[in-house]
Amino acid sequence: PMTRRTKTPRKLLVKKGSQTSLKDPVGVYCRVRPLSLPDQECCIEVINNTTVQLHTPEGYRLNRNGDYKETQYSFKQVFGIHTTQKELFDAVANPLVDDLIHGKNGLLFTYGVTGSGKTHTMTGSPGEGGLLPRCLDMIFNSIGSFQAKRYVFKSNDRNSMDIQCEVDALLERQKREAMPNPKTPSSKRQVDPEFADMINVQEFCKAEEVDEDSVYGVFVSYIEIYNNYIYDLLEEVPFDPIKPKWNSCSTPMRNTDFVPPQSKLLREDKNHNMYVAGCTEVEVKSTEEAFEVFWRGQKKRRIANTHLNRESSRSHSVFNIKLVQAPLDADGDNVLQEKEQITISQLSLVDLAGSERTNRTKAEGNRLREAGNINQSLMTLRTCMEVLRENQMYGTNKMVPYRDSKLTHLFKNYFDGEGKVRMIVCVNPKAEDYEESLQVMRFAEVTQEVEVARPVDKAICGLTPGRRYRNQARGGPVGDEPLVTEVVLQSFPPLPSCELLDVNDEQTLPRLIEALEKRHHLRQMMIDEFHKQGKAVTFKALLQEFDSAVLNKENYIQGKLNEKEKVISGQKLEIERLEKKNKTLEYKIEILEKTTTIYEEDKRTLQQELETQNQKLQRQFSDKRRLEARLQGMVTETTMKWEKECVSVPCGNAPPVRLRHRRSRSAGDRWVDHKPASNVQTETVMQPHVPHAITVSVANEKALAKCEKYMLTHQELASDGEIETKLIKGDVYKTRGGGQSVQFTDIETLKQESPTGRKRRSSTAAPAPPDGTESEWTDVETRCSVAVEMRAGSQLGPGYQHHAQPKRKKP
Repeated sequence: PMTRRTKTPRKLLVKKGSQTSLKDPVGVYCRVRPLSLPDQECCIEVINNTTVQLHTPEGYRLNRNGDYKETQYSFKQVFGIHTTQKELFDAVANPLVDDLIHGKNGLLFTYGVTGSGKTHTMTGSPGEGGLLPRCLDMIFNSIGSFQAKRYVFKSNDRNSMDIQCEVDALLERQKREAMPNPKTPSSKRQVDPEFADMINVQEFCKAEEVDEDSVYGVFVSYIEIYNNYIYDLLEEVPFDPIKPKWNSCSTPMRNTDFVPPQSKLLREDKNHNMYVAGCTEVEVKSTEEAFEVFWRGQKKRRIANTHLNRESSRSHSVFNIKLVQAPLDADGDNVLQEKEQITISQLSLVDLAGSERTNRTKAEGNRLREAGNINQSLMTLRTCMEVLRENQMYGTNKMVPYRDSKLTHLFKNYFDGEGKVRMIVCVNPKAEDYEESLQVMRFAEVTQEVEVARPVDKAICGLTPGRRYRNQARGGPVGDEPLVTEVVLQSFPPLPSCELLDVNDEQTLPRLIEALEKRHHLRQMMIDEFHKQGKAVTFKALLQEFDSAVLNKENYIQGKLNEKEKVISGQKLEIERLEKKNKTLEYKIEILEKTTTIYEEDKRTLQQELETQNQKLQRQFSDKRRLEARLQGMVTETTMKWEKECVSVPCGNAPPVRLRHRRSRSAGDRWVDHKPASNVQTETVMQPHVPHAITVSVANEKALAKCEKYMLTHQELASDGEIETKLIKGDVYKTRGGGQSVQFTDIETLKQESPTGRKRRSSTAAPAPPDGTESEWTDVETRCSVAVEMRAGSQLGPGYQHHAQPKRKKP
C-alpha cells in the first residue's frame, strides 16, 4: 500500500531490457477482524474497499503530548468485519487454485500479530471453513472424475514424480491392503466430527476448462518452521520428548532442555526449485482425506508445542498441495508412460508466525532467544522484499538475502518468477495492537511494490484432444440408425392390393411379386449406397482426426518455437550485454597499456637522469677534493708568507694602516655577490673584492642567469664575541626546466680576533683616545699588522675598527 503523505513522488526507474508487461505486483489484501469486546477502543477504520485508516489511540496520545496522527494505507482489496469466508476465497484464493489446475504455481500467506485472525482465515472455525478446505474442495470438484488410481503417480526424493503402469499400481494397492493395519480411504468411513463442520462447504466451486484428456493426482505435505529449523508434521516417526541432552559429566541437563525432533534440510532440484528433502508426501483422493491429513499434522504440531514450551503462533506452518497431471495415451485408455509429459504444479498455503515484538511474548532465556529467531526470519522476509523493490525501482542488481532464513530460502523461486504471490494482512483493530499494526502496514506497503515475473504457460501435449470419450462413443449405439430405417421404408414403392377374390385371379400375385422384387432391388441398391457413404463418413472422420492431430502438433511446435525464441532473445540480450562489457573492458585494458607505456618511459628517463646526476655528483666531488687540497696549500703558503712579513716588520710606531681590498681567488668569472640587507661592514684588513660582479641583497633568477659563479656573504657571532664572516661560493648550473641551480663548492672564513697577550703601554705610544679610555697594546705580531683605534659615538656602542696598513719594506 502507498501511504498518503505529503511528500515528493518517487520516480520509478525501469531497468533497461526488462519486460514490464510480463510482471505482476504481489497482491496484498487486508482483512480486519471484529473487536472481541464491543466497548474496546479501536484504532483502525475501513474507509472503502481498498483503503484503511490508522489513528493514534488515546493512551499513545497522552505519552506523546497529545500528538494525533492519521495515516491511510491502500491495498488491492480490503475486507471488513462482515466479510464471509466465501467472499475472501473468491477474491484471493480462487484464481490461485485455477492456476494450479492449469499447471501454474501459487503462494498464499497470512501475516499479522497473534490474535489478528490469521488461523481463522487460513483454516477456519466450526461452520466457517477457511481458505485451506475451500481450496481442497475446489480442486477435487474440478478433477474428481479424472483422478488417476492410487500409486499410478509415485513421489521420489528429488522433488519430481514417477509414473507406474496400471499393473504395478494394482500390485502396490494389493500389497498395501494386505498390510496388518491397512488405511481405509476416508471416503469409505465416517468423517472425524472434530473438523466435519470446517470442510462442510455448501457452495459448489469448480475450475473452468479442465483438461479432460489428462489424469490427475493430488499430494499434500505439511511442515513447520520453528527457530529456523524445518520439521515434518506428517512423518510417521514417533515424537520423543523424553530424550534429554547430556553434559560432560554423563548426567542429564535440566528437564526443560529437550532434544528437538530431527530437522529437515533444504535442497535444490534439477529445475533450481527449492524443496524440503525427505519430506512426507501423502496422496489424497478427496477433500475429507486431505483435511484429515492436515488435521493429523495439526495435532502433532500441538503435541510438539506442548513438549517444547512453545506456542503455535510463534512458528510458521506451510501446507503444500501438489497437483500432478499426465496426458492419456493416443487411445484414451491409459496414462502416457512418458515422464517428460508430467506437469507438476504446487500451491503453498503459509500461516506465518505472529509478528509482535518479543517483549509481548512473555518469553525468557532460551524461549526469548527462539522468539528472536522467529522475529529474525520475518525481518529477513521484509529485507528480501525491500531489496527486490529497490532492484526493480532503481535498476540495481543487489543480491537478495534469501539464504538468511529457511522461510525465505524455501520460497525464493516464487519471487524469481515461478508463480503468483498473494498476501493477506490480518489486523486486529484494538488499540493495544496499534504499534504492531503500524509495523504490519509498513511491511505490506513495501511488499505491494514488489513485482513478480508472470509464470509461463505449460507446453501443450501433441496428442489429439477428446481421446477420453472417443472410445466410449465408438462402442455405443449409433444414434441415427432408426432415422435411416424410416427413410428407407418411406422411399420404397407402395404395395399393390393383395386381396384374392377369385380363384382364377392370375394378376394380383404376379403384380405383388413384381413390386416385392422392385423393393428388394431398391433395397440392395440403397444398402450398397449406404456402405459407400459409410466408408466416406469414416474416411472423413479419419481425415478430421488427422487434421486435428496435425493442428495440435503445429500448436505444440509453435509453442515450443515461441519458448525457444524467448530463450534465444534472452540469450541475444545477454550476448549484447556481455559484448558491451567486453568492449568496455578492452577499452580499459588499452588505456591501462598506454598508461603503463608512459610510466615505463618516465621510469627509463628518470633512471638515465639519475645516472647522469650521479656521474655529475662524482665529478663535482672529485673537483671539490682537488680544490680543497689546492686551497689547503694556498692557505699554508699564505700563512707562512704572513708570518715571515710580520717578523720582519720593526716594532716601532706603526704607520697608519690604509684600507685596501684584495682580489678574490675566483675573480676570473662573472659572479653574483649576494650580500643580505642585514650584513655588517666589519672593515677587516683583507676585504674581498670581486670585479664585474652583480651585487644583490636577495638572490634572483635574472642575476643567476647572467653569471657562472655565486657568492653568499654569511655572518654569525663567534664564540669569543666577535663577528665571523663566511663567504660561501658555488657554481651556477642550468636545470632541465629552464631555471638555475647553485652547487656550493667552497667556504672562506674571515674572522676578527682580539689580542690575547697584554703588554705595558710604551711612553712613545699613540695618544689616548678622546673618550679617555686606556689603550692596550698586544704582542709584536698583532701590533705590527693591525692598528687599533676607538671610534666614539658609534651606534653599536664602543667597538674596534680594523684598518689594513701597508707593511714597511726592509731597508
